[in-house]
Amino acid sequence: MRIANQKILLIEDEPSIADTVIYALRTENFRPLWRATGRDGIAAVRCEHPALVILDIGLPDQSGIDVYREIQALGPFPVIFLTARAAEVDRIVGLEIGADDYVTKPFSPRELTARVKAVLRRLGVQSTPIAGDSPFLVDSQRLLITYDGKALTLSRYEYRLLKVLIERPGRVFSRAQLLDLAWDAPEHRLDRTVDTHIKTLRAKLTAIRPGASVIKTHRGFGYSLQVTK
Repeated sequence: MRIANQKILLIEDEPSIADTVIYALRTENFRPLWRATGRDGIAAVRCEHPALVILDIGLPDQSGIDVYREIQALGPFPVIFLTARAAEVDRIVGLEIGADDYVTKPFSPRELTARVKAVLRRLGVQSTPIAGDSPFLVDSQRLLITYDGKALTLSRYEYRLLKVLIERPGRVFSRAQLLDLAWDAPEHRLDRTVDTHIKTLRAKLTAIRPGASVIKTHRGFGYSLQVTK
């Protein structure tokens, strides 16, 4: 399982702590993001779709518990709490509301990074590059695909269709094959359904990387994905 090269969001108001955590995450090939307030952290979750959130309970603008609840309303994001309160009741409350782990201050950045890895492995959360030089990352648990590090907003069938192409880069699929692999009740769909979804996918990919021709048309045959960094 690949867990490196994933976005880890740290919501922590103390710059000195943030600096050490960011450094530790980078040494393990994660892509750390830092926000100092709950409001900015929630906005980052919404826009960046991190693989995991490290969340300080004692934030300046609102309780970390409230931030956690807002984050979970956006999706099932794994969360590790940070807190200076080591009382057992705090630990129980933190874990009972659904946190995936709980670390008390002061802590070792290496230990925290090890906890991050453990949570990602346990939950099977991963954004896996399908090809070694692919700009795509697929998070199957969250039904999320990123392209050049940016999350794509996809419909259910756009996600399924693109995932099929990503998993077999270079392979030419006929429209009938794509219908069978990506659609429910494919016998009730038409070939132009695939064409329509390919058109919308191309528009979304081009918006991120203008001029790139990622999805190739093979006239009389179908489509393939051509990926290079």
